[in-house]
Amino acid sequence: MHSTTINKSYRLLFLICFVSSAIGGTVSTLMSVYLPMVVRDLKLPDAELSTISAYINALFIAGWAIGGFSWGLISDRIGRKKALLLAITCYGLATIATGYQTSWEGILASRFLSGFGVGGVLVISFSWLSEVWPASSRNIVIGILSIGIPVGIFSAGLINYLVSSWREGFLIGLIPLLLAVSGIWLITVPDSRRKEQAPDLSLQTRTTGLFSKENLPNLIMGSMLFSSMLIGLWAIFSWLPTWIQSLLPGTDAQKERGLSMMLMGMGGLTGGFVSGWLANAIGIRKIMAICFGMCTLLSFILFRINTHYHPVILVKIGLLSFFFGVSQGVLSAYIPQLFPSAVRASSAGFCFNIGRLFTAIAVLFVGVLVAGLGGYGNAIFIFSLTFPLGWLVLAASKKRMNQNNTIHTVTT
Repeated sequence: MHSTTINKSYRLLFLICFVSSAIGGTVSTLMSVYLPMVVRDLKLPDAELSTISAYINALFIAGWAIGGFSWGLISDRIGRKKALLLAITCYGLATIATGYQTSWEGILASRFLSGFGVGGVLVISFSWLSEVWPASSRNIVIGILSIGIPVGIFSAGLINYLVSSWREGFLIGLIPLLLAVSGIWLITVPDSRRKEQAPDLSLQTRTTGLFSKENLPNLIMGSMLFSSMLIGLWAIFSWLPTWIQSLLPGTDAQKERGLSMMLMGMGGLTGGFVSGWLANAIGIRKIMAICFGMCTLLSFILFRINTHYHPVILVKIGLLSFFFGVSQGVLSAYIPQLFPSAVRASSAGFCFNIGRLFTAIAVLFVGVLVAGLGGYGNAIFIFSLTFPLGWLVLAASKKRMNQNNTIHTVTT
């Protein structure tokens, strides 16, 4: 984009990116809130809940990770628009298919494909808007885009609150299908790849550029920063409804589970929305340090101190998710700008998603560790210790972050 004017076509692009990301957030957590009902419907013993949930969530995250990186490469190759619409279609179809499954094998396959599509939508959306939006308001608009996932998490809680049938709940996949079809005509923003830099690069050449000597330091730093927040975040909200249920044994805590996810979404929504202004006001490094520190403190308070359900828990969940939201907005704006446009989507896809492979393992092991550690709270807290690790990475990378203020900044 060569001017600071935001016209109708760019607003439509943002709207499609936002809505597709928001529904992706809904899809990412819908199985978590419905899982106790799914177990009952498929007539499996409650004792298998933690193991089944672990595999379902882990496969979804693994699909997200593989999809994010794969769609980044595809987007750099065939263009942002085609790749975005295909990724939206992928997770829409897989979400609808989830609600029609009658076996755990089918649910696992559908959830993997849902994650594969959602991962692609996010990396393409953030990369494309980072390239075309004016620098003066780029942090703000990317921060607003980042609240799509929290909006989706809130929506998942709301759907669970209003719709008792999990099969009907997964019909939410119809919305991304309609969005993908309408996007064929609604998206008119030119492809943002700089063809003079990479006219017809092969997959091998692009992959070599991704891991080049110039790109690698930023790739490592971006991956570690994003992953350290991501692992703790996913371990928490993938298991949050089940943890809430464990605090209310012998009851059907549908409303409490729904409210917990709604608060998780609302806090993240607020944090993501203000993240751009906070980054512009006090600096990216400072706001990220605050986020890592507060997430560490609140995780300890929430999962180590609380052994019985009390409504105050919802306030703590909202505060924790607020700092999650701020961190996601700031990192989503910062990381794509570390890389040249020829490999921007694939590089951002790598940073955003390499940690998801470890996250999938973390989510799986929460279920495995529940019995040995004496409950879901203790198991979740173990994986929240990635937050202080992120703070250490941030402190060690101060010099490089200062250097990156002037490299690969997208011009308008």
